[in-house]
Amino acid sequence: MSPTHSRRPAPRRALVAALAAAATLATAGALVAANPAQAGSDANSAPLKDLQLLAINDFHGNLEPPAGSSGRVTERQADGATKDIDAGGVEYLASSLRTARKGHDRSLTVAAGDIVGASPLLSGLFHDEPTVEAMNKLGLDVTGVGNHEFDEGKDELLRLQNGGCHPVDGCYDKGRKFKGADYPILSANVINEKTGKPLLKPYVVQNVKGAKVGFIGVTLKGTPDVVTAAGVKGLKFLDEAETINKYTKELQQQGVHAIVALVHEGGFPASSAYNYDCDAGGSTGLSGPIVDIAKKVAPEVDALVTGHTHNAYVCSIPDPAGHPRLVTSAASYGRLFTELNMKYDPRTEDIVRATVKGSNRVVDRTQSKAADLTQLLDYWQTLAAPVANKPVGYITKDVTRSGAVESPLGDLIADAQLAHAKSLDSRAVVALMNPGGIRADLVYAASGKEGDGVVTFGEGFAVQPFSNTVNLKNLTGAQLITVLKQQVSGSNAAAPKYLQISSGLTYTLDLTKTGADRVVEDSIRLDGKAIDPSATYRVAMNSFLADGGDGFTEFAKGTDQLVGSDDLAALVDYLTANTSAAAPYAPTAADRVTVVK
Repeated sequence: MSPTHSRRPAPRRALVAALAAAATLATAGALVAANPAQAGSDANSAPLKDLQLLAINDFHGNLEPPAGSSGRVTERQADGATKDIDAGGVEYLASSLRTARKGHDRSLTVAAGDIVGASPLLSGLFHDEPTVEAMNKLGLDVTGVGNHEFDEGKDELLRLQNGGCHPVDGCYDKGRKFKGADYPILSANVINEKTGKPLLKPYVVQNVKGAKVGFIGVTLKGTPDVVTAAGVKGLKFLDEAETINKYTKELQQQGVHAIVALVHEGGFPASSAYNYDCDAGGSTGLSGPIVDIAKKVAPEVDALVTGHTHNAYVCSIPDPAGHPRLVTSAASYGRLFTELNMKYDPRTEDIVRATVKGSNRVVDRTQSKAADLTQLLDYWQTLAAPVANKPVGYITKDVTRSGAVESPLGDLIADAQLAHAKSLDSRAVVALMNPGGIRADLVYAASGKEGDGVVTFGEGFAVQPFSNTVNLKNLTGAQLITVLKQQVSGSNAAAPKYLQISSGLTYTLDLTKTGADRVVEDSIRLDGKAIDPSATYRVAMNSFLADGGDGFTEFAKGTDQLVGSDDLAALVDYLTANTSAAAPYAPTAADRVTVVK
């Protein structure tokens, strides 16, 4: 799932600087979606027009090149081997897109949501104004909305679209007012309950030198399940395919027949390589929610640009009429972009489906940076520097999110939250953290002037940018057991969400079993003792989980809630109190959960 999580608005004043451009390094199995029902021009018709779409998704405010594994993509080699390539950074992304547009008279740049939200400090500190300004500069024409655009609520989303200074933090520089997005943010299936209408425009029509293309933007129907209640208050989220089909008919009635859906929902390819041939062997190597959505979206829609799962794919999925149609995603964080090339028929005013070809391309860091984006980044970096560069701790090596079930960084965060909880209430015994709230690795190598092994506030912010609070609740032992079983059952049955657990809690996960039985109940121990179903335990979790987020509804049933500081403060305080240059933090072995396969 899209590292799903939500951020509550929290006043943050500080200073951070300028965006930049981007890059390309080509290759990602170019695919063709052929529709026998569509024919090319005949000798008596107007010549077909070339049309190019460049697409990104799940940028999440990653203006600077992402660090660690977040800043790499895997490339499949001709001999079947793979290699990792450093990728991303908005300076390179802008360069890549500008290079790709050369020679194309009709080119549009589009996105499929989560352009902002869960952002590193350079953007998140300023409520993502820097990212919107960067997207304006690199030429984004339209985006659909994603779940993370609601992290700070609908009013903040409207401000990002329309401009104006932040209602709490105000303007960040004297005489400089935020102008908002030059591009429309589409929210066709997001309904304002008061008005009964879409919160933002449901679609937009772009006319590029005589080629009219309609774009419909939707986010996943399950957005309320992955965003705090405050973030989606007053909103209703409709079915993705039904909404796209409704507005497809409306566009056709207006004479718009070339239609592309921007869908913030995604899938899971069979390979992590960005250039994996999704349609090899005649079958689609893609699973997940987007497959069912694509099969229901009307045949009149010519392509689906998707996101949310942070995966890379260019796959052909049959439409309801049985004709193959491209469904694409460009991973996340600006490491890739998708290039779609096609022919537009002026006679039918439609895209010729048989001509649609797509491939994912790498935003590599060997190319030149876009100077205007560098200038933008410099501006925001200067504002952010006093906060971003402050040392808060020390580590012996990378502390990563890597791990199918448990990660060293997850252990660290859970331990930090338990320490914070104990400072508030000595009865606290365990902390649990949702994996989607962990957004980046802590990297040993210095990213600035601080030196290797030094953790700065900015690096900590990149790990936990949501400003969720650390909450304490009373749960019975039976409820705690239910929480652990909800990792692999209910709404998490198909795509488990493994909670990161603090020191002292252990259990066995048996992957040979199904559903809730995968959590072996009699293996659950707290400080070596079996959980007593009738006893009461003081449990720490972030506010997102406390509200029942990510399908952990049992958390919401807890009692005697106490709200602590935000989760980033808990992490920073833990590192500051427990590490030094002479005694840095060593990552755990991540062995609190025993996995049976």
